[in-house]
Amino acid sequence: MKTPFWIGIAALMISAWMTCRPVTSPLVAAARPNVLFILTDDQGWGDLRLHGNRSVETPNLDRLARSGAQFEHFFVSPLCAPTRASLLTGRYHLRTGTVSVTQGWERMRSDELTLAEVFRQNGYATGCFGKWHNGEHAPEDPNGQGFDEFLGFCAGHWNNYFDTHLQHNDEMVSTKGFITDVLTEAALNFIGSHQSRPFFCYVPFNAPHSPHQVPDRYFDKYKAKGLGDEQASIYGMVENIDDNVGRLLAGLDQMGLTQNTIVIFATDNGPNGHRFNGDMKGIKGSVDEGGVRVPLFVRWPDKVRPQTRIHPNAAHIDLLPTLVDLCGLRFKPAHPLDGRSLAGLLTGRTDTLADRLLFTHVADMSTAGLPAEPGGVRTTQYRLVQQKGKPQLYDMLDDPSQTRDVAAEHPQSLQMLQAAYERWFNEVSQTIAPSRPVPVAARRVLLRAPEAHFSGKLRYKQGNGWANDWLINWQSPADSIWWDVIVERPGTYQLSLQYTAPDAARGAILNVTAANKSLQQTLRRSFDPPLKASPDRILRKEVYEKEWAWLSLGRLEFPGGHHRIVLRATSIPNGQVGEVKALLLMAPEKADR
Repeated sequence: MKTPFWIGIAALMISAWMTCRPVTSPLVAAARPNVLFILTDDQGWGDLRLHGNRSVETPNLDRLARSGAQFEHFFVSPLCAPTRASLLTGRYHLRTGTVSVTQGWERMRSDELTLAEVFRQNGYATGCFGKWHNGEHAPEDPNGQGFDEFLGFCAGHWNNYFDTHLQHNDEMVSTKGFITDVLTEAALNFIGSHQSRPFFCYVPFNAPHSPHQVPDRYFDKYKAKGLGDEQASIYGMVENIDDNVGRLLAGLDQMGLTQNTIVIFATDNGPNGHRFNGDMKGIKGSVDEGGVRVPLFVRWPDKVRPQTRIHPNAAHIDLLPTLVDLCGLRFKPAHPLDGRSLAGLLTGRTDTLADRLLFTHVADMSTAGLPAEPGGVRTTQYRLVQQKGKPQLYDMLDDPSQTRDVAAEHPQSLQMLQAAYERWFNEVSQTIAPSRPVPVAARRVLLRAPEAHFSGKLRYKQGNGWANDWLINWQSPADSIWWDVIVERPGTYQLSLQYTAPDAARGAILNVTAANKSLQQTLRRSFDPPLKASPDRILRKEVYEKEWAWLSLGRLEFPGGHHRIVLRATSIPNGQVGEVKALLLMAPEKADR
């Protein structure tokens, strides 16, 4: 029998904003448990053999799921960065400042208290190995947000998965091999070097996000099954992830850490394309069920019973309060939490969780401001979907595939959920500012093209300004590029432009203005290399890689506070300037603090 929607609705509304009050867990013995949290990128609920997909092979993930708890209805955000912000903070992503995935809107405020900071405050070693995607500039980068060690990248995607360069703390390093294998090796090294103290190891793999690159043995295996190039590359990446999960679990076994390590596996949104997903409606970027329902597996030997199935709705906002309880952490929230602890469900102390409203939103960055739609609300029975000005209501108990809109049949439920969503959105979005200045808080700050504003005929090479994109079509003195920054580390900085330019661009005179001062430099060197060949299995949507040159522009003194750095060409003899990848601010070493 269905629980009437109206019963306890007041309690549901209040509980959506309740702050977790952590208590010392009776489960925690003298040695606090380690935590290994594995997150994958764009792997949908259906990208597992366990969930009925006969095309993919995931024996290690299937075994992990069966050895602990499987959440039947676990929800995240429709896109990468928002999900990560909620997982790390226990708060809805809009509260943290994270709105979308690029052009600065992926950034999480540095005053948010992350899982890594909570664990470090409790004496844990903390490491992150993979895709961060919540801010690349200090103090919003992984090291600034609580991680002792970081290897990976901070952008929304990476251009090359083989023998690539990755960021290790504050410097770039070269790596050898396929990126998922490299990240796994780094995580195992971190775990091995911290066996004598508790650790929190966060492994946010960037696969199977595009570009579609995967070692031959995986790709060839799925091509031999008769799959097309796209599915063969995606399922190949998924199986490679599975193999690396197996390596991580074997490493815990070999080091004698399995019994006292909580292992968590989840994915960050729905699948990045139309493929098997359990007959759910929607994919990545959608507020429908298929865009936000993902796997969550939790293993903790002798504490979480194998083959546990957890049915109540749970969400990304619940991870932080759950781990605080399971690990018995001292915890004082910096901001009110949205999530609830799921520790009782995991350990069998309870098999129920009071129904509540779970909210979701995906930003449409093509419009001015921050529109409230698309958005949605999920309860045990209903899913409200608001998009294109047309609300839809689905009974998820009777119709989990969302084939029939029942809004006209349940007008009161529709109105109540709409009103709740409107109140929620207005509250969580009230601190989102239209301007997102880049913090200058380190000796070296690389201001990338997707963080810039521009005018005239300038545009992005790829078109959307995703990570790694650059600006093209610089042809007129009326064109300008500017970056808004907030200087938290005042001082003198050397400014250098990362660019390419054809022979016709030589002689162009560039002018940069900031802090009421100007610099002028003539572009004398052309540099116009071709795009690099890439081992992609299908044509990518993102930009390809190429080599870049540097032009020194001179030094400027930056006082603390807000500044606008404006770049123009005052003279363009041959009608074109070049393409712009980034502007580098570098303080002299002697000024480093």
